[in-house]
Amino acid sequence: MKKETGGKVSAGQKEKVHQNGGFQNSLGFVLACVGSAVGMGNIWLFPYRLGQYGGAAFLIPYFLFVALFGLVGLSAEFAIGRRAGTGTLGSYEYCWKSRGKGKLGYALGWIPLMGSLGIAIGYSVILGWVLRTLAAGVTGKLLLVDPGSFFGEISSAFGNIPCHGAVVVLACVLLIVGATKGIEKVNKVLMPAFFILFVILAVRVFFLEGSTDGYRFLFIPKWEYLLRTDTWVMAMGQAFFSLSITGSGMIVYGSYLGKNEDIPKASVNTAIFDTLAAMLAGLAIMPAVFAFGIEPASGPPLMFITLPQVFAQMPLGNLFAVFFFVSVAFAGITSLINMFEAVCESWQTRFGMSHSAMAAVCGVVAFGVGVFMEDGDKVGKWMDFITILVVPFGALLGAISIYYVLGWKEIKEELSCGRKKPVGAWFEGLGKYVYVPLAVFVFVLGIVYGGIG
Repeated sequence: MKKETGGKVSAGQKEKVHQNGGFQNSLGFVLACVGSAVGMGNIWLFPYRLGQYGGAAFLIPYFLFVALFGLVGLSAEFAIGRRAGTGTLGSYEYCWKSRGKGKLGYALGWIPLMGSLGIAIGYSVILGWVLRTLAAGVTGKLLLVDPGSFFGEISSAFGNIPCHGAVVVLACVLLIVGATKGIEKVNKVLMPAFFILFVILAVRVFFLEGSTDGYRFLFIPKWEYLLRTDTWVMAMGQAFFSLSITGSGMIVYGSYLGKNEDIPKASVNTAIFDTLAAMLAGLAIMPAVFAFGIEPASGPPLMFITLPQVFAQMPLGNLFAVFFFVSVAFAGITSLINMFEAVCESWQTRFGMSHSAMAAVCGVVAFGVGVFMEDGDKVGKWMDFITILVVPFGALLGAISIYYVLGWKEIKEELSCGRKKPVGAWFEGLGKYVYVPLAVFVFVLGIVYGGIG
């Protein structure tokens, strides 16, 4: 019997260097993954949900699900990307080819891939709103107008084309300049900057009179909420979507990862930093909202209507408004880059075109569709459809394809590569019998609740 080893690369695990290159080190990889994971959900949904479902009590199921999904969910997507040496379409084909059904796997791979493109379309519209709001903050206009009216203006049909287009062009240019090198460099700058800016905001908010009510909202535990099914459902959904488990985006980043990197360790680090980002957002937002007696909200109203009201009442409010929307822009553009890259890499590999050409095509498609849904109601319905049906189903397909179709023996070999010791049998149990069933619940409950993440 062959003795199992951790970090050694067997004959069947020859290093596959992707045509787009690879991440230079684990730090660049983790920051890229954190950049993908940290997005709007951390900023406009987590703080409100934390207070709404029991304060500190909500953190118990949330941390539990983050740990589980981060370890066995992210690790699986990273591992299959590195194993197959390519992104979404090639990875699904690789999984199903092991059962003699490669064509079926390739066809199924289009579902999560279209999920990534679908999110990118809606996300670019929302990021256009962020850019327009940031510009208004820089000029000083933002705090001089009614936030509701201003948001109504920028979220109207064809009401924000220049900023929307600028966001798409920026993301595409960053990918055209260099696939992995560009992604790595961008995230090494933007992610630390995001955390620094949010720390500054959180410290400033701490000194606002009346901010203690916001901390009570966030952190005083209401233990009775742990007995409510909704608390656990929402914690599960928030953790799942916050980590950007889509069956697509993290797979392509895994394909750029070297064999010497420890995937489970990188997954845990990604989950930790994503959680820190969510907590920082809560500390920067909710105490400020309560300090000025404004009713807390979630979603776009919190970011585009409530917070401008808060900044208008703060000393140096315009400066902190700029800080805030710069931070949001950083978080958003790094997420958008991941969505675009998932699509670009698969199209590039499948159709034999250059990465730059596919990045341009992806941008044209995203803007061409998105420009017709700049209206807030339309993009809201679009994002509901994508995030309730397409993305969770794609993530479920990924979980089943990796843990059941490809099988534990091969995925274990990949997970163990780069480690001092191979992953234990417990990992298989968590992956196959806990994570996959929970992925089913995320999909089904999302439909039942009309969205849980």
